[in-house]
Amino acid sequence: MSLAPRAVLVHRITEYEELLAHHGTHGQAAFFLSSRGRDIEEVAERHRRARRALAEVTAAIPLTWRQARVERADLDRFLFGPEDVVVVVGQDGLVANVAKYVAGQPVLGIDADPGRNPGVLVRHRPRDAAKLLAVAGTSVDELTMVEAVADDTQRLVALNEIYLGAAGHQTARYRLGLEDDGGVVEAQASSGVLVGTGTGATGWIRSVWQERGASVELPGPTEHRLLWFVREAWPSPATGTSLVAGELAATARLQVTVESERLVAFGDGMEADALELTWGQSVRVGVAGTSLRLVG
Repeated sequence: MSLAPRAVLVHRITEYEELLAHHGTHGQAAFFLSSRGRDIEEVAERHRRARRALAEVTAAIPLTWRQARVERADLDRFLFGPEDVVVVVGQDGLVANVAKYVAGQPVLGIDADPGRNPGVLVRHRPRDAAKLLAVAGTSVDELTMVEAVADDTQRLVALNEIYLGAAGHQTARYRLGLEDDGGVVEAQASSGVLVGTGTGATGWIRSVWQERGASVELPGPTEHRLLWFVREAWPSPATGTSLVAGELAATARLQVTVESERLVAFGDGMEADALELTWGQSVRVGVAGTSLRLVG
């Protein structure tokens, strides 16, 4: 006997809740903000909108379905099931945070605060949740993801981009090359390497692409093609700057061999969930074998 679908509502604590957790009471938080020329009502109103959106979406879940809620900070400890429909109520970035933890489940993005979010991934309003849940899984966009696989089998996937570099502001040292490119490898010292998808082309990758004046076209969200950039490569007698940007087709891989005591690779800004890489390790980055099934 198959289980009824489970709606998993993903949200994150609001700025107002963070203020209360830090200051204890509404009054203390209001005093803190007023001493810096801010009005707590602005933050409180955003909190109320977020909670109304969450309540409206919850009410739209069919009575025969099971329900669960998970906060952003707990995603790495939550077990998603194959029958889940994941409903993200919040910002575009929250969908990206969810993407690495799901495996084929349809994801529905609900904009909790229209007008403040671009709406690239949270495409829908709370009032539309009921009709979208009824057809979830039948009309989805398969968004390309990026993955990094280390030689010790550590694996990381991301929806927007993967950053590989030092954990702080130190220089990252490594050897970089493209697989099946005749063995051309360059020793580099830089602020790190960024590899992004078509979805990421609306964020960090786009800013680097614009800054470089890159001639290569940005990929689309469903296109199996990635762009990569080396950030602030430093020329020296021992390090070069000739391999600093490019694109990766579906089967191509960028290979990085660590020549620092410690480098990390993390995706979509989730630094707490990073691959730890040490001297001599190598990591391959390319199009992931999985995609995010986002309800259109």
